[in-house]
This record gives sequence, structure tokens and C-alpha cells, in this order.
Amino acid sequence: MDELWPWIAMLGLGAFHGINPAMGWLFAVALGLHRGQRQVVLLSLIPLALGHALAIGVTLVLVALVGRMLDPGILGGGAGALLIGWGLYHAVRGHRYRLRVGMQTGMVGLLLWSFVMATAHGAGLMLLPVFFAWLDSQHGHLSAASPPALLLAVAGVAVHTLAMFTVAGMSAVAAYEWVGLAVLRHGWVNLDWLWSAALVGVGVILLVIF
Repeated sequence: MDELWPWIAMLGLGAFHGINPAMGWLFAVALGLHRGQRQVVLLSLIPLALGHALAIGVTLVLVALVGRMLDPGILGGGAGALLIGWGLYHAVRGHRYRLRVGMQTGMVGLLLWSFVMATAHGAGLMLLPVFFAWLDSQHGHLSAASPPALLLAVAGVAVHTLAMFTVAGMSAVAAYEWVGLAVLRHGWVNLDWLWSAALVGVGVILLVIF
């Protein structure tokens, strides 16, 4: 079970990221409605998922590389403080700054938009406790910039992105085919606040652990 729970956590966080409209499925639905084609919704999810995976991957690989040079306590504590600060900033001002992309954008534009949005929202930072525990269980320490650690990061990104893509796809198709976008104004949970709370919560966990 100790070896299985990080995979479950990666899947769960992927599902959480996928259900958040800010991670891209709302944009996919808007493009589909604008162009009047359901396949546009489905095709748009591919670059959105790839951009999200790239943002997550860059974060985890950088952490794996930096972990070789820093004491685990400094790395974990610093990451925790960064997450708390990022979450508070996102709660107060983050929603005011959105990258604008028009309805005529192509696949490359969607990929870049997804990468920037996932990075700005701290999506990769949210995975750090799971990744730290993963490295510790596999290598006995966090200073793991070896090929196995980097492969572990790639595997984590793949599992996370698969869950994110699946949930985002289900949400996008449901909104396009049946629910519509009006429900987001009246019956949708404020995921901006929930996301900010999750960032702060993850940061507190890291500070407690380290």
C-alpha cells in the first residue's frame, strides 16, 4: 500500500485539476460552441492536456535536479513557504490576471495557453508532497537527480495527465452536450477559492513534514 498510494494521489490530483475549468476544458467547450463542432471540443483537449503535462513536468524535473544541491529540509520547507505564498496571492489577485486567447487560436496556441495557465496556477507545485514522498520511498532521500528519479517524474506526469485529460474530457462533453455553460454561473463551486485553499494546505503539509 505504501508503494501504491503515491499513484492514487497523482490520479486524484489529476482528477481535481481536470474538473477545474481554469485548466482548459471550459475553453474547449467555448471553442466547440463557437465553431459548432463537437470534435473541436475533443481535439482541443489534446494540446490543453499536453500543455498541462509540460508545466507539471518542468516543475517536477527542476525539483529533482535542485534536490541534489540542497538539504532536504531546506528544499521541503522552501517549497512549503512558496506554496502558501502562491496560494494567498492567487486568492487575492490571481484571478485578475488571465491570459487572453481568442476563438481563432490553433493547437499551438492552446498548448501555450495551457502551459502558462497551469504554471501560473501552481499546478506542478501542488504535486510536490507526493513527489517528495515518492522520491523518499524509492531512493531514501530527496537528493535524487539520477535517471530513475527523472523517470519517476515522467511516470508521475503521465499518470496525472491521464486522469486530468479523462475528467476534463467528461466535463467538457457533458457541458457541450447536455448541461451548458449557464450552470457555471449558478450551480458551480467556486474552484478559484478551493484551488487557493489547496495550495495553502499543501504548503502547510510540507512545512509540517520538514
